[in-house]
Amino acid sequence: MARTRTWVTIALAGALTVSLAGCSSTGGKRAEDARKAAEAHGRAAVDTPRWTFAMITHSGDGDTFWDIVQKGAQQAADKDNINFLYSHDDEAQQQAQLVDAAVDKKVDGIIVSLAKPDAMKAAVARAREAGIPVITVNSGSEESKAFGALTHIGQDETIAGEAVGEELNKRGRKKALCVLHEQGNVGHEQRCAGVRKTFDGTVQNLYVQGTSMPDVQSSIGAKLQADGSIDSVVTLGAPFADTAVKAKADAGSKAEIDTFDLNAKVAAGLKDGTLGFAVDQQPYLQGYEAVDLLWLYKYNADVLGGGRPVLTGPQIITKDQASELEQYADRGTR
Repeated sequence: MARTRTWVTIALAGALTVSLAGCSSTGGKRAEDARKAAEAHGRAAVDTPRWTFAMITHSGDGDTFWDIVQKGAQQAADKDNINFLYSHDDEAQQQAQLVDAAVDKKVDGIIVSLAKPDAMKAAVARAREAGIPVITVNSGSEESKAFGALTHIGQDETIAGEAVGEELNKRGRKKALCVLHEQGNVGHEQRCAGVRKTFDGTVQNLYVQGTSMPDVQSSIGAKLQADGSIDSVVTLGAPFADTAVKAKADAGSKAEIDTFDLNAKVAAGLKDGTLGFAVDQQPYLQGYEAVDLLWLYKYNADVLGGGRPVLTGPQIITKDQASELEQYADRGTR
């Protein structure tokens, strides 16, 4: 009886070997197809622990720039097997409270913008004391290292402003209006200061209530009506460029409208000549890299940047480049 079982076992093993040999040419393909299908449905492409990362930004409601940042972060999270939590508040104290809430949840990593760094310092310190790695994004490149963050991802706002001043010089502009839509945002102040540093003409700051587009439009329009020598208006966010175009029409001005940031409307405006140029800081890349770099730190103790900011901009986008980027802007990733 034992001999019979032995031969049966050998026969089954041989049959299984033949079966596996016949499938070897297709098994790898099937596994690869399954992996691709999983990725297509937003499931992770890596086999690592299911960590939770929280991103807390200073975005206001309806800010399309931060929609793009969030999209990049979410896609990286899907790839990296991350449970991604996103929250925002344009009031600094409330943003700090959201960071505190993430610390209380014992998340595995925090991504935070530092538009108003003084108000965020204690909250970031609390995260670090709890052993939670922090990456800063978009705003706060100068404060990031001092606050104990691993790195900062974004553009250097002063350098970006300087690039705008240089572009205005190329275009022969003489007087620029720099429109600041969020008072107290250090990055906005740095942008306008950068423009002033390299621009051969004069720069005047205009503070507007960014949460009210009618107020933004009337403020810019009134300024253009009062001073016909203004030949360039620089807005600090893509949604405000369209409003500045309307204000220009109301005032009967011939000033060129230029802007920081890119979206589908800005790309279209560049193509049709409604806008002169845009400064792209690649928000999708900011969100994507923030999550990816946190994952790399958790997985392999990797830190990118050597203690210096990882720059995603600035890139000056004109009519010539707008057509190339329009397809990406239309899908919401530029």
